[in-house]
Formats: sequence, structure tokens, C-alpha cells
Amino acid sequence: MSQNARFRVDTKLTSLLAATYRSSEVALKELVDNAWDADAENVYITLPESLSNDPIIIEDDGFGMTPKEVQNEYLVIANDRRSRKDVVLTSLKKRKIKGKKGIGKFAGLMAAHAMTVETKSRGHKTSLHIDRTTFNKRDVDLEAIDLPLEVNDCNPTEKGTKIVLSNLSQKFAFPDPDKLKQLLVLEYGRQTDFNIYVNAETLNIEDIPGQTFSETTEIPEIGPVKLRFTIADGRQKLKHSGIILRVDGKVVGRASYLGLEQDEIIPKKLLGKVYGEIEADGLSDDVTADWGSIIENSKSFQKVEAWAQNYLRDKVNAVFTREISLSKARLQRTINMKLEKLPEYRRDFARKTLEKVLQKFYGESEEKIQVIVSVILETFERDEYWAIIQEIDDATRSDVATLADALQEFGLVDMAIMMRQAKVRLAILDELDNLINNPATLEQTVHVVFEKNLWLLGPEYSLIASNKSLVRIIADYQNKKFPPSRNKKRPDLFLSQQSSGKYLLIEFKRPSHKITRQDESQAQEYRDDLSKKFKNIEILVIGKERHQSVEQQYRTSSLTSTSYADILSRSRSELQWLLSQLMNEK
Repeated sequence: MSQNARFRVDTKLTSLLAATYRSSEVALKELVDNAWDADAENVYITLPESLSNDPIIIEDDGFGMTPKEVQNEYLVIANDRRSRKDVVLTSLKKRKIKGKKGIGKFAGLMAAHAMTVETKSRGHKTSLHIDRTTFNKRDVDLEAIDLPLEVNDCNPTEKGTKIVLSNLSQKFAFPDPDKLKQLLVLEYGRQTDFNIYVNAETLNIEDIPGQTFSETTEIPEIGPVKLRFTIADGRQKLKHSGIILRVDGKVVGRASYLGLEQDEIIPKKLLGKVYGEIEADGLSDDVTADWGSIIENSKSFQKVEAWAQNYLRDKVNAVFTREISLSKARLQRTINMKLEKLPEYRRDFARKTLEKVLQKFYGESEEKIQVIVSVILETFERDEYWAIIQEIDDATRSDVATLADALQEFGLVDMAIMMRQAKVRLAILDELDNLINNPATLEQTVHVVFEKNLWLLGPEYSLIASNKSLVRIIADYQNKKFPPSRNKKRPDLFLSQQSSGKYLLIEFKRPSHKITRQDESQAQEYRDDLSKKFKNIEILVIGKERHQSVEQQYRTSSLTSTSYADILSRSRSELQWLLSQLMNEK
């Protein structure tokens, strides 16, 4: 006997959809995106004081929704407006539609237990109330829930949508106005027809987290000119970065870097963190009729641009120098440990080369920088470098051609050696991969490989030191704790000192052995014994993988368990990235 079946939508879906947002600020941005898609020109966000009973209000002057649109579009879950008739741009302002999954309507339910939607369009005012507690009844089909919907007449000229989020959730931090503005200014700060107000304050350059600069000058025949910009913190990528020109309150043309993109010293990634504007009302006679640009060859604009360029260059260079110094300082102890092993006559050049490396790879993650530093420091020990350096030293300033050829040759050798070193490491990974996949491989075997190739553990461990004293202490400890009668129980331990001054205790397990909670407990016991002589010991246990009995929440910050396969995979991806960078440069 055949029967028809149909999907049922669990009421818990609304909670799951609301939980997809990592913060209440991100959830509110989703509601702002909806106003953008509705061709709104203004969005007003009112946030309550912390722990108050006031609601969150988001109101816009977009085209709103009719009662039919509320029923047939807004209340349809996962209704992607871009898929309807291949619509990718809004009808009035031709904006690129942001709505992707049709679930943004539930964003407000992350921060509140109740949401009221009041929307006006074409002479109708429609009010919809959604109570989150209604959806907590698991025996109720979502499609069977009746939502209070009220429709009244309104002035046909009225339009827009107002969302009121009430009974705010006490489980999450209240939306922070500053964080919300930081989030919104990165997305919408350059839009001239989309104004956002958070607690009656408009978004501005200072809302971007970073260092803000402001300078005003008086230029003859132009008048006052003001330059304001922020160099953003961190590695976040700004949308529409650069400096815009504003004349009589209107934006003229597109953002630019005032010609600094041609500067070979300033990294392009740093310019991509610059966000600002020039205010110069005295240029009103130099703007084209459509306000699309400045009239070509405007001498007045050239004066403004030259002044702004010099000021911007000075501040960007200062920030660049400071950030490079901080990056170098974080690596300095690691670098010094390696430099000490070099002959004295090589150290100065090694330092200068590392300085260039840090500048060249500015903006990359700390992990990638560590990989590069680790690889290049090894190349300093090779003689191919020094033959070329001797040519450079022998070339006099008058012999420009010889010096240029020597420098060019050094650059090629420099790159070739780094590429070869990276390829050698990849070959080691291939051999080690075969080793760990062999069931007969013992912990002592992989111990020897890792001890001689500590870069396998990651850039932060590539220059750790295990001197004879530490080796002897481990040997004495094992002999005392594990006499000949308990030889089979003896762990394979390795103790080293990191560049930070902390100690790292590694226990190698067989590549075929899964790490259990008992293994981790034993490693902690070894650490406790050794702590009588050494403080700040971190533990690393390496095996096939973590046993299912090992739960993440029970592990401490000073103990890490990982697999040989994960170590090899991470090392391989880092080296392949470095090779691709060198190939592009070549």
C-alpha cells in the first residue's frame, strides 16, 4: 500500500537559524542588509542601555512590504530573493542584493525573545508579531503556527519598515554601539545614498578600529583643506579603502591612494588598510558637471593632492616602521638563537636580509612569517651565499655594472636556495609519511627524525634548543623512574627550551598508537616530576590520533595532543605556500 509523505519543519529551526550569527552585532547587521536590499536611504538603530528593559529598534525608509509580500515572501523560509526572476540588483537604486539565504528575518531572534515587524507600502500598514517562545514546543509543526498579523490603511506616500526587538535575551551580551559601528562602517562607510545612524550618531572614519590621523592646512586660492584617515588595526581587509575627495559635502570620484601605490617601499597591503577623506570646498569650481571627477589638469587639485600625499606618506611610513619593529621584536629571541650559531662575519648580513624579508611579506600571518624566517635562517649556513656576497663586497661604487650584476645574481641565488630548502623539507615529509604509515615503526625512530628536524612541529618550535644538559637530565630521570625491570614501560621523552624561555616536553607514541586520557595523564605526571627542576613546562603528546575517550573540554592549555598526520599536513601546506610565493617572485 503506497502513501504520500512530506517534509515537516521542526519549530526549533528558528532557534538554529538565529544561532548562526556569532554575535548580536552581526545579527543586527543582517537586518541592516535587509534595509539596503529595500532601497532605503536612511537606517536608524536605537540600542538600549545594558541590562535595561528597553527594546532594540531598527527603522528604515525603504520600499516596505505589502500584506501579500509579507505572506508570500517574508514568511517563506530560505526564500532567496536573488533567485526570483534572476534578480541580482534592487529595482530603484540598482544596488547589488545582499540577501543570500532568505533567513535574515530570524537574525533579531538571536538577541531577543520577541520581534515585531511594522512595514508600510502602497497605502497599507502591516504589523507582524513573532514570539520565540511559540517555537519552543517541539510537537508543533512550524507551518501550523498562527502568527498575529494586523493590516490597516495608511498614507500612500508612507513607506519603510520598523523592527522592534523586545524582551532581550540575558544569555548574550547586549549589542555594543562601538562594535556595531565598526562592523557597519567597513561595509557601508563609503555609500553616499545609504546613511546609518546608531543612537542618533552617523558612521565616520573614527569608528574603524585603528590609528586615526587628522591634519588641516590653508592653501592659497583654495582655502582650508582637511585630511582625515584611519590605518586599520590587524589584518582585516577594508572594503573601498583609500582616500576620497569631498567637496561641499559631496563625494567626487572614487577613492585613491594619492599616487602612493607607485611607492616601492610602502606595501600594497598596508595601503589597503587606509580609509579616509579630504575635505576641500575650495575645489567646487574644479569639479565636473556630474561630480564624477576633478577636471583634468586642475592646478588647484594638484596642490591639494601633493600636500595630502606627503602627509599620508609620512604617517603610513611611521606605522609601517612601527609594525615591522613589533613583528621583529616578537621573533627576535628566536632569531638571535639561530644567529649565535653563525660566524660573526655573517650575522650582520643575516640581520639585514631578515629585515627585508619582514618588509616583503608584511601583512602575512605570524605563522607564515615564522615559516619564512625558519627557512631563510637555514640558508645562511650555506656557502653559496658568501661567494656572491664576496663579489658584492669587491665591487667598488665606481664599477656600477659589476655591482648590479652581483646584486642580481645574489637575488637569484637567494631565491634558489630558499626554494631548494623548501623542496628538501617537502621530500623529508614524504619519507616521514611513509614511516608513520608503517605499523612496525617505533617511537624511538620518529623521535630521532623529529629531534633533528624540529621545524616539523611548526615555526614556533623550529629553533628550540635541546642541549646536552637537558638530554642528560631526561636520561637520568628515565633511568631512575624506569629501572631495567620496567624498561618496556619507559616513555620516549624529549625536553627542550623554547625561545620564549619556556620548556617543551614531548612524549612520542608509536605512530600506530591512539592517544588516550591515560596517556595524557601520564605525560602530566612526567611534567610534574620535572617541574622540581624546571618551571613553565608545556606538554606535547604525539601519536596516531586522539582516542574517542579524549574529550577536548578536559584538556588544559599547557597540554596539547596531536597526530603525526596533522603535523605533516600543516607543514606541507606551509611549505607549498612558500614555494608558490617564491615561484611568483621568480
